[in-house]
Amino acid sequence: MALTTLDPKTALVVIDLQNGLRALSGAPYSLDDVIERNIRLAEAFRARDLPVVLVRVSFSPDGSDVVPGRTEEPGHSQALPAGWDEIVPELAGHAGDITVTKRNWSAFYGTDLDLHLRRRGVTQIVLTGVATSIGVESTARAAHEHGYHLTLATDAMTDLDGDAHRHSIAKIFPRIGESGTTDDILGLLATTHA
Repeated sequence: MALTTLDPKTALVVIDLQNGLRALSGAPYSLDDVIERNIRLAEAFRARDLPVVLVRVSFSPDGSDVVPGRTEEPGHSQALPAGWDEIVPELAGHAGDITVTKRNWSAFYGTDLDLHLRRRGVTQIVLTGVATSIGVESTARAAHEHGYHLTLATDAMTDLDGDAHRHSIAKIFPRIGESGTTDDILGLLATTHA
């Protein structure tokens, strides 16, 4: 689907680009490439005084806030290194950026993300990050359910599994938003938010 427009109050929402995920092998894009594209998007949003939201996943040291439930695939069972949940330094440290900490896949469930966006009059979200089929897709579905217009930067996100990434891009995202590349979004941003 081609991108049509960006609302006057559009926010960039970046999912889980944090130190602990940096060592993962991304597919189809490397984490370094995804971080670079997110830096470009964040700089363009900041230059236009549009909100940049950096979402991170974190858990308490005792693990008491890890989501319970039976699954066929085990979750994290190993100790996580110090600083694993900090936003990558290339994106962090900008005054005015909003940081949201989540404990689940979606950045909406159990967080104040919706409150931050609504207080700023945001009606549209440009969504990026990792992993496409998990945190990004869960957040995209929730954004759609919350009534936000949604744009998905398909080359500014990646997954642990290339097939899972492609499935989200081809089968899920067209039903809940519009998709485009980083360059497509930057071009549209330049024409709609000059």
